[in-house]
Amino acid sequence: MNKFDPRDRKVKILATLGPASRDPEMIERLVKAGADAFRVNMSHGEHETHAETIASIRKLEKKTGRPLGILCDLQGPKLRVGKFAEGKVVIPHGRHFTLDRKDEPGDETRVQLPHPELFGLLEKGQRLLIDDGKIRLRVIRADEDEILCSAEVGGVISDRKGVNVPDAEIPIPALTEKDRRDLAFAVQHKADWIALSFVQRPEDVAEARRLMGGYGALMSKIEKPLAVRHLDGILELSDGIMVARGDLGVELNPEEVPPLQKRIVQQARAAGKPVVVATQMLESMIESPSPTRAEVSDVANAVYDGADAVMLSAETAAGQWPQEAVTIMDRIAAQVEMDPGYAERIHLTGVEADATTSDALAQACSSIANTLNISAITVFTASGSSARRVARERPKVPLLVLTPLESTARRLALLWGVHAVQTKDIGSFEEMIAKGKRMALRNGFGEGGAKIIVLAGVPFGKPGATNLLHVVTLSGRELEKREG
Repeated sequence: MNKFDPRDRKVKILATLGPASRDPEMIERLVKAGADAFRVNMSHGEHETHAETIASIRKLEKKTGRPLGILCDLQGPKLRVGKFAEGKVVIPHGRHFTLDRKDEPGDETRVQLPHPELFGLLEKGQRLLIDDGKIRLRVIRADEDEILCSAEVGGVISDRKGVNVPDAEIPIPALTEKDRRDLAFAVQHKADWIALSFVQRPEDVAEARRLMGGYGALMSKIEKPLAVRHLDGILELSDGIMVARGDLGVELNPEEVPPLQKRIVQQARAAGKPVVVATQMLESMIESPSPTRAEVSDVANAVYDGADAVMLSAETAAGQWPQEAVTIMDRIAAQVEMDPGYAERIHLTGVEADATTSDALAQACSSIANTLNISAITVFTASGSSARRVARERPKVPLLVLTPLESTARRLALLWGVHAVQTKDIGSFEEMIAKGKRMALRNGFGEGGAKIIVLAGVPFGKPGATNLLHVVTLSGRELEKREG
C-alpha cells in the first residue's frame, strides 16, 4: 500500500467492523479497497474485543502512514418487549394485544413492556411499531398498568423485539448506563468520533458532550421524528450528523425518508459539519457478492447530494463479502465524481459564507480553483476548522490538509475531499510556503509546473485566525532541497 497515496474520490467510506472484518488482515484489505474510517458498534461485543479492534486499526495506521478515523457508535435507549412463554407467538391482523407491566411470560394476548415511562404517556390513536415496523399496533386505551392495542399489521412476535414509538416524545435520556460506560471506554481508547443514538432533543447532545470532557468529536444520529423537528438545535451542538435511515425509515413513512435525507445533508453542509449517510446502502451484499441496481443508485444519490461519507453496516461487519462491499462502494463513488454533471449537482445547494475572513477565503479558494488550473488546496490547520470551511464549498480539487495534531488528522478522515497529513507546525510565511510545496509534491498533489493554493492563518498556531491565501507554482525540485 503506497504510504501517501490519496484516494481517487472525495466522498469518504465509513466501514463497520465486526466478526467478519475485525481481523487485522481484513482491516488492511478494507483500507486497500477504499475504507477511510471505521465504525465500532458498541451495541455488540465486549470492551475487550473492541479494544483489540482499535489497537489493530492504530497498528495499521502506523504501517501505512494514513490517518484512520475511528467512530464508536453508542447503542442508545432501545425499547424492547419482554419474553414469551413459547419464545414467540402470532398476533393475527385486527386482533387486540396488550402491553403491560406484569413480570410474566407473554402469550398470544399480551406481553410485558419493561419500560414504565411509557405507561400513562401514550394516548389513544398513537402507534407502536415492533421488530423494525414488521408489526404495527394502534393504541386503543392506555393507563398506568396496561396499553391495549389493535394490530393493524400482525405477524410473528418473539422475545425481546425492539419497539419504536414514533408519535410521542419519550421521557428517557439518550444515554443509558451502558452508553455511559461505553462512552468512557471510547474516550479512554481515543476514539476520534462518538456517535449518539436515538437523539431526541439538543439537551441529549449537550449531556453527551459534557461526559466526553472535551475529547473527540460528537456525531448525532438522526433517526427519530422528534430529532428532525429539533434538527437546527441538534446540528448546532454536534460536530457531525449521521442520517441513520434504519430507525428513521421505521418511524416515518418510507416515502418521507429520501427528501428528508437531502434536507439533512443540505443543512449539515451549510453548517460546515460532516454528514454521513448510513444504513442498508448495499444491504444485499451481506449475502451476495454484487449489489442490486437500486442499491447502486442509492449510494450514487448520496454522493450526488454532496454527503461527506457513506457508511457500510452489516455488509462489512457480518456479511460474507466485506472487502467486495467496500470495493463496490469505492467504484460507485469514483464513477459518480467523474460524471461531468457531478459538480453542478453538488452545487445546486447554495452555501452562503458567513461574514468572516475565514469564510471569505474558503470561498475564494473554490473560486480560484475553478478559474485557474489548480492541482490542490493545501490547508494548514490545528483544529480542522479551516479544512471544514473549505470542504463545505465542495471545490473541484482535493484538499491536502497539514496539521500538527494527530487527533485532527484522524477526525478529518470523515470530511469530504480531505487527505490529511500530520506534520510539524510552522513558524513563518517562508516555511509555510516551502512546506506546502514539499508536502504537495510528496503526497502526489502536483508535479513541476503545477499550481497549488496555500491557506493558513497568521500568527501561526493561533486557532480561528485563517487570513492568508497564496497561489504558488511547484518547481518539481522541492524534495531535492530538503527532506521533512
